Parts: sequence; C-alpha cells; structure tokens
Amino acid sequence: MAVRLKPLLPLSVVPHNSNPSNLFFPFSKKSHFQASAAKMAANEVQSKASSNAKIIDSHLHVWASAEEAADKYPYFPGQEPTLPGHLQFLLQCMEEAHVDGALIVQPINHKFDHSLVTSVLKKHPSKFVGCCLANPAEDGSGVKQLEHLVLKDGYRAVRFNPYLWPSGQQMTNEIGKAMFSKAGELGVPVAFMCMKGLNLHISEIEKLCKEFPSTVVLLDHLAFCKPPTNDEENQAFSNLLKLSRFPQVYVKFSALFRVSRLPPPYQDLAPLLSQVVSSFGANRVMWGSDFPFVVPECGYKGAKESVSLIANEIPLSSSELEWIMGRTVMELFQGQWLPS
Repeated sequence: MAVRLKPLLPLSVVPHNSNPSNLFFPFSKKSHFQASAAKMAANEVQSKASSNAKIIDSHLHVWASAEEAADKYPYFPGQEPTLPGHLQFLLQCMEEAHVDGALIVQPINHKFDHSLVTSVLKKHPSKFVGCCLANPAEDGSGVKQLEHLVLKDGYRAVRFNPYLWPSGQQMTNEIGKAMFSKAGELGVPVAFMCMKGLNLHISEIEKLCKEFPSTVVLLDHLAFCKPPTNDEENQAFSNLLKLSRFPQVYVKFSALFRVSRLPPPYQDLAPLLSQVVSSFGANRVMWGSDFPFVVPECGYKGAKESVSLIANEIPLSSSELEWIMGRTVMELFQGQWLPS
C-alpha cells in the first residue's frame, strides 16, 4: 500500500537580515571551529535534554565493505569506492554524533542493484529510510522497478540523476515523466541531483513540478548552488529561491563541503541558508551530511555541528533549527521516526 505524504502547514519564519551579505563574519579555521563546536556541543546536550528533538540526517550513503562486495554485494564495474562507507562505520559515526536516523540514498557504487541498501533497511527498519535510484532505461523498465522498490522493498523516496539519462535526452522525456508521475501516485518524493549546476536543469524541474504538482521534490545539496561570485552563479541561486513558489519543493542543506568555498564550519553559507529559509520556510529545509564523503572533510560529527554554528550567525530560532535538523524530514516520512 502506498504511503501518502501529509501536506505541511506553513511555518511562520522569523524575519531575517534584509542584506544577507552583512551576516558573514570571517572564521579563523580549525582552532576556532573546534572551540566553537565544543561550546555548541555542550549547549546541544542541554537543549536536547529539554526538547528531546530527534536529529535526522536527510542525505547519506552506505555501500558494501570490500569483503561484502566480494561475497554478496558487488560494486558496479568502474564505480569501486575510494573510501569506507559500510554499515558499521556509519552506525559508529551516527552514535558518536548523536544522530537518531537517516535517509539512505542509493549510491552509484552499486548503481541500480539495490540489494545492499535493502539489506540495511531490513536490519534497521526504525532507523533508516531508503531513497532508491531511478533507472531511466529507454525500455521503460524503470517505472516497474520503482514500483517494486517502493511497494515490495519499502523505499520511500527516489533520486533522479540527470546524467544517467540517455545521451541527448532530458528528465522531461516520456520515461522521466512516467517515473515522476508514478512517484506522486506512490507518495514518494523525487530528489534531484544537479551536480553540474542548477541552471542546466531548472527548466526540466519546473516543467515536472507544473505538470505533476502532487509529486514532492527534494533538491539535493542546495541544488549545488555555491555562494555566488558571478552572474551565472547569481542566476542559479535566484532560480533556486524561485522554486519556493512550488509548495511541493524542499531543499536539502546538505554536503556543505561541496558548496562552500571555505573550510569548516562553512560559514560563507550563512547568507544562503538565511535566504533559503526566508523563501521556503524552515519546514521545507533539511540537513544532510553526505556521509561518507564528508568524513575526510570535517568528520561526520563536524558536519552536524557546522549547521548549528552557521544557524547561530543568521540567527535562526531554536524552532527553525529543530525543523532543519530533523523535524522536516520526519514530517515528510511520517511514522518512520517517532518523536521521543
């Protein structure tokens, strides 16, 4: 039986600085980050003890260890990982960072073979939700695959990677529309990975949102919008903010190391987060780590702490931060992570 998404009520957003560029305060790299992080962590323990708010990671990956790949879950040829991303490592990182649950996004390392992620979902059904990878094969088999992964294996989201579409074709082709429509029927959000820039895909996303308004959309990693330094980047970020006019669109404030131009805690993203929250509302924004890629960048725990440090500079209210750090994704996937 398909799980239907419950529409969210608008969240009143605290007014933010009208000139976000004034929000940036230079950070003195690692030592300042560690000191601030320690202070923030202490405050977080106190805050969490009083509110018991769950922390949910909206974007991470898990793949087989070398032993598991050799035995049961082979990597897709040419997509062998260069760093560890196995389940035990993930669980250890989440425990150390006090993260309660996560949305696992099918990694390209296993491409359309979802068996490893499916096994993780079955082992930890109350901890993880699965986001499968859409297969845009020209024979249309991806539509049935999507239906099977949702109805039989329990996946509750699907990722559209535009670079997997046949050469010269867009996500708005017949296959793309069929999968996007099917996702809406099944009540599962579609996540877009615009790694080469939002400007390349904005027209496709807008067309799909207009034609299928019941399909929820997630924009991975701020839609890969960096702090703008030229007209093209300004246009991309403007396009991102304009997508807020579609009530079905949500933004992942995830993989901060991919979009920031600074070392952790990625404080140049404060103006971007301020504007995204002002446009979408905090109840349409969600934090994600992009584990395991984030581990060598700032550590998994550092990825979580960076968001609170950035939020303090805007500033966001404690309620808004609670939405971003877990409540938004919990509302999207209702019944998965029960409040404490």
